[in-house]
Amino acid sequence: MHGAPIFSALAAEASGVDLIFPYVPRCHIEVTKSASFNFIVSHFMENNLHECDTEDILESISKNSTVVIGPGLTVSEETQNAVSSIIHDLENPLVIDASALQEWTLELIRDKNAVITPHIGELGRMIGKDLKNKDFKYRKNLVKDISEEYKITVLLKGNIDIVSDSKNTEEIEGGNAGLTVGGTGDVLAGLIAGLIAQKMKPFEACTTASRIVKRAATVIYSEKGYSFTARDIIEKIPHLLYAHL
Repeated sequence: MHGAPIFSALAAEASGVDLIFPYVPRCHIEVTKSASFNFIVSHFMENNLHECDTEDILESISKNSTVVIGPGLTVSEETQNAVSSIIHDLENPLVIDASALQEWTLELIRDKNAVITPHIGELGRMIGKDLKNKDFKYRKNLVKDISEEYKITVLLKGNIDIVSDSKNTEEIEGGNAGLTVGGTGDVLAGLIAGLIAQKMKPFEACTTASRIVKRAATVIYSEKGYSFTARDIIEKIPHLLYAHL
């Protein structure tokens, strides 16, 4: 899906980072270039990520301040094998979202400088449990337990976001139903990565990004009701981030 990585990259750009390096399928290179003149775009050998791409990708992004993995990728076996290889070998700070959140992900990122940003369905997939009927207290304790066990930062998206690392846990309220529109999770991941790239600690980056996205939804609702898109959220980020910081 071409929109997902573009939303992440645009959100990182809106956070104030200076260089963004989207890595996309060959068929999406032109639309990604057209999304921003600031993007330095590379592409897979073909239209899906394969293991033959991993060496080039790892070499290209090894010096990046932060890496977002997952938005827009397929769940095919070959793509997932490539994603797991990349995550295993990367030493960069990581923000992992969407289809890169699988049952194998947690073990691969144990003790890494990593953030995961699942919704409740993705978190259930990662641990092999159906969590949709679990209450808020259960979810909060689960997020704390996962962050402590794997020494990572977890942002569980929902009506109230839950953010936890091995030391801190916070609940972030706000926003509205407009945030269920496609792409807002990709925006959140990109914004978190952009803030981490600018030396913000992962926990603070997650709580800040959550507040900014939820605040953007509230502001836009007063202008458009629920008829807004992920791109509208991105356009509000610089102003709200400047006011927040």
